[in-house]
Parts: sequence; C-alpha cells; structure tokens
Amino acid sequence: MVTVVAALVVVVVGLMVGVELAVALFVNPICGRLSRDAAVAARVDGARALGRVMPFWYGGSVAIAALWMMLIWGQSQMRMVLPAVGLLVISVLMSIILLVPINSRVASWSAGAIPADWKQQVRRWDRLHYARVVIVVIAFVLLTLAGVVG
Repeated sequence: MVTVVAALVVVVVGLMVGVELAVALFVNPICGRLSRDAAVAARVDGARALGRVMPFWYGGSVAIAALWMMLIWGQSQMRMVLPAVGLLVISVLMSIILLVPINSRVASWSAGAIPADWKQQVRRWDRLHYARVVIVVIAFVLLTLAGVVG
C-alpha cells in the first residue's frame, strides 16, 4: 500500500511540476513574443483552461502526499516527505492568495476589453509563478528522494 501511494505521489506531483515548468519556460515566453491580441488570447485561454484543472491537481497533490506522510509517520522518509508536504501547502496558499486573483482577471479579458496594464499583470503573474515553480520542484525532488530511499 505504501509503495503504491508513494509511486502515485511521485507521478501526480511530477506531472504537475512538468506542466508548471512547461508554462514557465516555454508557453508564456512564446506568448510574450506574439502580437498583443494573440498574446492576450493565448493568456486568456490558458488562464481559463488551467484555471479549471490546476486547483484539483494542486489540492490532490497535497492530499495524496499528506496520505503518504501519515502512512510513513515516524519512519526515516518523514524527514523528506514532511517538508515536501509543507512546500506543497505553501504553493497552494501562494496560488490562492497571489496567483488566482491575477489569473481570474486574465480569464475575464476579451478582445475589446484589454486593460492598459495587461503586460504588467502578466509579468507579475509570471514572476510569482516562477517562485511557485521553484517551490513545487523542491517538493518534487524531496518526494522522489523519499520514494527512492524508502
């Protein structure tokens, strides 16, 4: 049971990290090189699509990692899983407090109603997203190491 949960945690969190890295390193920089209207359309579509999926993915990642933590409570793996769960919780709180409000604004934009400060808003989101990516990558590394040494 513990091995299955550990493997599931590594896969679920690893896939989430992969998506977030792709957004940070490839998708958003590509969007930034598009014309204004195309860039905004791509950002709006991304905000809507990922805004529907990522809350469940982040929440599920925390839940399943916390389950693994409970299953191995008191074992040596705890020194890696506990901080990883803490980092995932921080990433969720950071998302709710800092990133979701910007994402919700972006998702509401339309071709005829693009705010004058749209570039500043997406740049702020990108900076916060980079910080979140670092946090979830560290959590993923810790979880993977815990699975390997377990």
